[in-house]
Amino acid sequence: MKLPYALAKRFVAGESLDQAVPKVADLNEHGIKVTLDLLGENVKDRKTADDTLQHYIELLEGIHAQNIDSSISIKLTMLGLDIDRDYCRNNLFELLDAAVKFNQFIRIDMEGTDYTQATIDLYKEAFKKYGKHVGIVIQAYLHRTKNDIADLAELGADVRLCKGAYNEPERLALQNMDAIREAYKEYLKVLLDKTVYPRIATHDNKLISWVKEYTQEKGIGKSRFEFQMLYGMRLNTCKALAAEGYNVRVYVPYGTMWFPYFTRRLKERKENIWFVLSTMFQK
Repeated sequence: MKLPYALAKRFVAGESLDQAVPKVADLNEHGIKVTLDLLGENVKDRKTADDTLQHYIELLEGIHAQNIDSSISIKLTMLGLDIDRDYCRNNLFELLDAAVKFNQFIRIDMEGTDYTQATIDLYKEAFKKYGKHVGIVIQAYLHRTKNDIADLAELGADVRLCKGAYNEPERLALQNMDAIREAYKEYLKVLLDKTVYPRIATHDNKLISWVKEYTQEKGIGKSRFEFQMLYGMRLNTCKALAAEGYNVRVYVPYGTMWFPYFTRRLKERKENIWFVLSTMFQK
């Protein structure tokens, strides 16, 4: 499956930070925060992992120097999780040292289920030491998420809740979208009740409407949570939510690895093809 860059560039802010910064600044001008996401994953050699670590640190420096409102998202396999766990942990902690220096925040992205437990374990180690400077992503469609959400909520973790995009088997994940939505709602209720500031990652109109209604009904202020969407999708919706007083954040991917990233996403789940095509025409 080939994906022309003419399509991909709608969802990628550029191949370098310099190309991405003007787009970040434009979002900031509309009251929208950003998380920058360097594309890539599954690094197999230490030199590439070391280079990636330095790139992440330089990214934190660049955000600070250019005074843009952005955090960063990382994948542990980019820092060497496939190579050695302790090596990855050391790289993560070095990056978090830089995050503390610049008073920044690192979101640890969630990858496929082969990495779920290791990602949660490393996050807990990092959270114990770095607290507010680190967060995690949890996928609502996994059967295990009920226990993971309860555990992380008790810790007071900073959780970004998404539906989940990987092609996981029925024994590991819900397959029906209505069931995924219901699970998402139940987990978000826990996060709203137990944590300070849940991150609600969805482009789903049904979930967005439900969040508005539920939080109003429960008297949960707009400052207590954050809607999150992906760059190139529902920009007018992001602007409208921000204008209504909601906190909004857009994930902005950039880098030279746009082709494998998007082709893999489209191949993983047939729903993603329709999702990308249909969302292009939504505002």
